[in-house]
Amino acid sequence: MKKIFYIVLDGLGDLPLEELGGKTPLESADTPFMDSLAKEGSQGIVYPVREGVAPESDIAVISLLGYSAEEVYTGRGPLECFAEGLEVRDGDLALRVNFATCEEGSWKILDRRVGRNLTTEEAAQLAKEINDKVKLEGAEFIFKNTIGHRGVLLIQKEGELSGNITNTDPAYKKEGVFGVALESFEPFLKEAEPIEGFSEDEKARLSAQLLNEFTKKSREVLEASEINKKRREEGKLLANVILSRDAGDCLPKFKPIKESTGLNFGCFVQMPVEKGIALLSGMEVVDVPLASGDLPKDYKLWAELAIEKIKDFDGLYIHIKGPDEPAHDGNFLKKKEIIELIDKYFFGNLLSKINKEDFAICTTADHSTVCKVKAHTSDPVPLLIFAQNFKDNTESFGESQAKRGSLGKLLGRELIYKLVELAKAS
Repeated sequence: MKKIFYIVLDGLGDLPLEELGGKTPLESADTPFMDSLAKEGSQGIVYPVREGVAPESDIAVISLLGYSAEEVYTGRGPLECFAEGLEVRDGDLALRVNFATCEEGSWKILDRRVGRNLTTEEAAQLAKEINDKVKLEGAEFIFKNTIGHRGVLLIQKEGELSGNITNTDPAYKKEGVFGVALESFEPFLKEAEPIEGFSEDEKARLSAQLLNEFTKKSREVLEASEINKKRREEGKLLANVILSRDAGDCLPKFKPIKESTGLNFGCFVQMPVEKGIALLSGMEVVDVPLASGDLPKDYKLWAELAIEKIKDFDGLYIHIKGPDEPAHDGNFLKKKEIIELIDKYFFGNLLSKINKEDFAICTTADHSTVCKVKAHTSDPVPLLIFAQNFKDNTESFGESQAKRGSLGKLLGRELIYKLVELAKAS
């Protein structure tokens, strides 16, 4: 059996753009190394969760690892809290949060990510101030920054709390336990409240009340912080409010991936949500350096580490964040540029230093992040699998070619089993 490289490029999928001559960012990008795999491999399309669903990364990754998100998902909050080393007990309230910028004197949101320039060091100091100075009535909490503007919040009390509450972040709505990104929304922070069907649930009402209390009290601390005084002097946006979303009140229970696939997988991940899923599924998380800001250097290093670490596993799941962020900003030229950098420095270094006939190599995405709408959509993502003796004779990797590929149409939870099947057969 061949060893597996299972490579997921976050937000890779897109739609054709007039500005790119009717091509997608992937199709317009110069990607000779991925194209070389396409010429000798097979393509198809993947609906990461199911048709009609615009997935967030959490449920998409859960699906791509072979699980039914509908059956196991309990919210993004528990996953990220667990990834950050917090003990999430049944009945705790766990949330994913962002530092954001509100107009001073109102709850109008000016920027949901503080201009994407809040440093991890600044966020750590703000988190310390929140933990030191905010006190909740009848409950304790742990607030922890993660990467940049991102963070997690865990609220605990005697007795159980409930994840059945709405988001304060207006860019996402709660549909059951799933978080759904909205293509348009009013830019005002929302008060948390019990979701539909739980208005009389005392645990949900108390949970919403505690989150609203935290939001108000933490804003007072942030407004007074020396960090924000300095940012104001530097002409930067203030990190003066916390947006919360995707509450959950227990950890999901995954069947170990080694049991479901028969293989020992390691993984390279950058973000807390992917790390949480990986750990809970029984994958070994390989210690990789965080993004340095020098993308060629980062992608080259990841390729070199992949070549070294694949010796220890049957397969490596490699999740690269790159294309997603510029797509959320509507910057299709930047998305194209990052795809080209991934091809040149990750795939170029990987393929030049392995005998690719010894491997099954899969490249796909966790969701489409469409530049035109600056959001995740329900469009399928392209899929490329290189495994000896399975060829489409296509010329390049891209959405239009993928739709005509011999792999056809797959659901995300089917993909890992298809990949294992091809790795064993080739």
